[in-house]
Amino acid sequence: MPRIFLILLIFNTMLASAQFGKNCELRQFKINIVNPGIEYEMALGVNTTLDVKVGLQVTLDPSTSEIYQDFGFYPSAAAQYRYYYNFRKRQQNRRQIYGNSANYIAPAVAVFAPGARTIENAVVKGAFGYAGLVAGLQRSYNSGFNFSVDVGAAYYLGSFDTGIYPVANLSIGWILSEKRWCVGR
Repeated sequence: MPRIFLILLIFNTMLASAQFGKNCELRQFKINIVNPGIEYEMALGVNTTLDVKVGLQVTLDPSTSEIYQDFGFYPSAAAQYRYYYNFRKRQQNRRQIYGNSANYIAPAVAVFAPGARTIENAVVKGAFGYAGLVAGLQRSYNSGFNFSVDVGAAYYLGSFDTGIYPVANLSIGWILSEKRWCVGR
């Protein structure tokens, strides 16, 4: 019986210590000034986070005939499951990883709710969105200043001819609050 208790105690200790090896911030609440809105990023694993944004965003309008020339500024909700792949290298080069300052790849989704609008003398209604893959970088500073940029490709869908188009996101703002835990491995 004491042997089983000892094994369980060792197993529980290993599980508990595994939870404290995160490179990522546990959670961050940010404000974006380029695309006005709020952003929440929470750690899901050692190098992974879920980033959720709500606000107004500049986007391509796939309903128009000149898709690359016509941009819109629409209410949106977006999410990315980010995998940060260079925390260790940044730490080895004595660069900070505060605020998830690293490079990432992420599946990304977004939904835009532009409402009714007139395009080429026709009323277009309804929301549209995309799902795709992006690569990007995020940098945060002790002052709270934060920026991230990512680019990739996504499949746009809605009440129009669907297709694959480019995606580019830019976020510049400040970290309003964070639950810090940048330990590294």
